[in-house]
Amino acid sequence: MGTEVRVRLWHADDAAGNAALEATFSEISRIERLMSTYIDDSRISELNRHAAERPVDAGEELFDLIVRALDVSVLTLGAFDITYDSVGQHYDYRARIRPDDASLRDSLPAIDYRLVEATQQGHYIRFLRHGVRINLGGIAKGYAVERGVQELRRHNVDHAIVTAGGDSRLLGDRRGQPWVVGVRDPRNAGRVVLRIPLEDEAISTSGDYERFFIEDDTRYHHILVPTTGQPAAEIRSATVIGPDAVLTDALSTSVFVMGVDDGLRLVGTLPDYEAVVIDAEGALFYSDGLRPPAQKNLR
Repeated sequence: MGTEVRVRLWHADDAAGNAALEATFSEISRIERLMSTYIDDSRISELNRHAAERPVDAGEELFDLIVRALDVSVLTLGAFDITYDSVGQHYDYRARIRPDDASLRDSLPAIDYRLVEATQQGHYIRFLRHGVRINLGGIAKGYAVERGVQELRRHNVDHAIVTAGGDSRLLGDRRGQPWVVGVRDPRNAGRVVLRIPLEDEAISTSGDYERFFIEDDTRYHHILVPTTGQPAAEIRSATVIGPDAVLTDALSTSVFVMGVDDGLRLVGTLPDYEAVVIDAEGALFYSDGLRPPAQKNLR
């Protein structure tokens, strides 16, 4: 899924611990083969090739995650939208390529989650317009780490952390102490601006520093505003904490797109979820359930 996956666990028996580790990576690899647009014969790649022509059987697992993503789109009034890849496919951050005005104009009408039709009977997905492409990059890594922790539980692991890019799922505590997860400075990879003690939680961060290039003083990164097809510009990073990595992953992207006020207002309506946001000027903001340390501004 275009990122590094790390698993750290404790187990009293070395062989059992190694078996749990292998099973977890195997499960995450299985999810990648199903849901990664980087893999040409994945099920999601098949959807992107054919679902505008005819309904395609997505299989139960992929279908359920697509439906959940569409539910998040409704919750966020379209700020989260897996059809962003209709334009996102024209960006290449390593090659410093972005869509020209004509490509953007032609592709933008295909960004609309309502163009994805899901039929429960048979788990069929259909796109209602040619040019629609979906990408689960804003939710699949959270799903993968959540499934990884479920696999560890199945192997009787009580203390672990599974991380995929900006998404982490914590299993239990750190053997009697809380896990301490850092939120990095978006403009300084070697600096942590905040450390958060957590136990048995998920934490996801979306940032404009993950995949980007700078052209004419404009930062072009991978988190796009669905209504414009352009990178969101109001926030440097959004971190969401909660019990389910699937939702923290999707919400961190949503908050990034929505901006500080609307994003934190959304998180405030969701029990058990909290957020930390760093805006475009480097100021830190917190949802109501978090007690901020001395106020910082990262200039």
